[in-house]
Amino acid sequence: MELDQDPLTFRVIGAAIEVHKHLGPGLLESAYEHCLCWELEQAGLTCNRQVPLPVRYKQVELGDTA
Repeated sequence: MELDQDPLTFRVIGAAIEVHKHLGPGLLESAYEHCLCWELEQAGLTCNRQVPLPVRYKQVELGDTA
């Protein structure tokens, strides 16, 4: 399935575009994150912010990062 045919991808990208249209460029990432999560929830999607993920860099486990 191509990305442009995936309904979830379409909704997420649409939410990101909506945030960018209203905020424009130049803000801190945290502002976009907060607004994008709100947009996703308004679209009926669940949003988890700053979820820790394991980082592996050059064959070394660096631990979780958020």
